[in-house]
Amino acid sequence: MTTGDGRAATPRPDAVAPRPVPLWAGRTVALLGVILVAMNLRTAVAALSPIFTEIGRDIPLSSLDVGIIGTLPPLCFALFGLLAPVFQRYLRVESLLIFALAAMVAGDALRALAGSYPLLLAASGLTFAGMGVGNVLLPPMVKKYFPDRIGLVTALYATVMALFALLPPLVAVPVSDAAGWRFAVGMWGILGLVALIPWVRLLSADRRRAPDPRASEGVVPEADAELVGRARHSSLSRGLGVVFGITALNSYACFAWLPEILTDVAGVDQAGAGALLSLYTGMGIPASLLIPIIAARLRNVSGIIIAGVSVYVLGYLGLLLVPATLPWLWVAFAGAGPLLFPLALLLINKRSRTQKGAVALSGFVQGFGYLIGALGPLLVGVLHQLTGAWTAPLLFLLTSALVILLFVRVVSRPRVIEDDWVPDRGRAA
Repeated sequence: MTTGDGRAATPRPDAVAPRPVPLWAGRTVALLGVILVAMNLRTAVAALSPIFTEIGRDIPLSSLDVGIIGTLPPLCFALFGLLAPVFQRYLRVESLLIFALAAMVAGDALRALAGSYPLLLAASGLTFAGMGVGNVLLPPMVKKYFPDRIGLVTALYATVMALFALLPPLVAVPVSDAAGWRFAVGMWGILGLVALIPWVRLLSADRRRAPDPRASEGVVPEADAELVGRARHSSLSRGLGVVFGITALNSYACFAWLPEILTDVAGVDQAGAGALLSLYTGMGIPASLLIPIIAARLRNVSGIIIAGVSVYVLGYLGLLLVPATLPWLWVAFAGAGPLLFPLALLLINKRSRTQKGAVALSGFVQGFGYLIGALGPLLVGVLHQLTGAWTAPLLFLLTSALVILLFVRVVSRPRVIEDDWVPDRGRAA
């Protein structure tokens, strides 16, 4: 549903689901903007781990240093995910996304120029802060601009995120060998510059319109303090936050440590470990494409959640018991586990009726979830340093995946978060 000038109309809280129209109808720039933002939300995360050895020649790095850098993405995603609704009280969503993209570009450039560990850490934090804001805004943006195509657009941008999480570890080693690690790290800022173009255009078009105090187009309603507080006390948001968080915990632990795990327990070389990390991230591509479309048609998604936990278990058991035998198979199984990530992104919209509900649910789920995820790289690093082996870290990741099963029922039930706020007005999403 769009307005006369091509902008998406804000649906009424209890409006009937809009009739689907062509994906590009009157909203091509918004679609391009969503896709370009998605391209930038994971590139910097996996760009460092395959080339830590090369970076260490210029900037000495201990195992603890590596663990802290691996912890930064989910930690920043958590903090700035919770702050994004606060920022949105004062800025249009286009302005906020422009600031977020600018932070990513600046962070990538500073990482490439870093001459010390503190600067590398601070620059990484700046990049991940921009990503954290973008993470939270994309689901409600989809609900705003594409209320008739939530499953399809979620699948599209989640697939793009998975694809651009795959590229950095795949190209990091060869690009670093050819042009140096600084270029391999900093080149991703070019994507951020390109992503600015549609949002600058949308912001400029919005500012040229005559102001109308009654209009809400162009601004995603903020999740005010009351709504965020309600989300915090909802069993639905807490359950979805745990599922999202444990998925993030496993993903970021593997982004940080999987190459080293494979080198030590499976005997693969550095380039092979980088390729297997790309396989790990690449397994998210078919999941991101299919899971939101399939789940959007289901009333109960428990089967999908159980499938995600099962492949996690198979992958970790393989790495524990027979790591040198078909290591690519165990990595593929472990990499299929994060199919729960696009499912959670879809459920943020499916489990909310209004845009304010979507912003509140998105802010809490991603803020709380990434806070859990921040523990992954750090705990894996600590367990490895204490034991000198990878058995305890892999058992920890396997156990964490099983915890998801405790929340299957509360997440799978067809309900919306507004039902927890006003129970007598609740109805299924």
